[in-house]
Amino acid sequence: ILADCRALKNLAEAFLHPEQPVKAIPTTFGRNYFDRPSAPAVMDDEDADEEAEILEDVENLKKAARAYLHPEVGVRVEDTTLFGRNYFERPSAPEVETFEEAEERAKI
Repeated sequence: ILADCRALKNLAEAFLHPEQPVKAIPTTFGRNYFDRPSAPAVMDDEDADEEAEILEDVENLKKAARAYLHPEVGVRVEDTTLFGRNYFERPSAPEVETFEEAEERAKI
């Protein structure tokens, strides 16, 4: 009877004082990391691929929104093989008249 009273006393103390550390022998318990309630949910490959595609689309939309909202930020080229041609400042481009030259030409 006294052993049962001691066990009930220890249980009551553990219940009333959760801040105290739990005393246990390391060889008397185990933990299942797969079926515990706090285990992360396991996705199959199809769901994981779909989630990765959705997150990629969201990242692209975020970049587009940032570029639209902040036009003062320059365009960064990620691929060094991309290039464009400037038709206005190339050496073979015709000279552009200034406003004064155009007015003088109109007078003549």
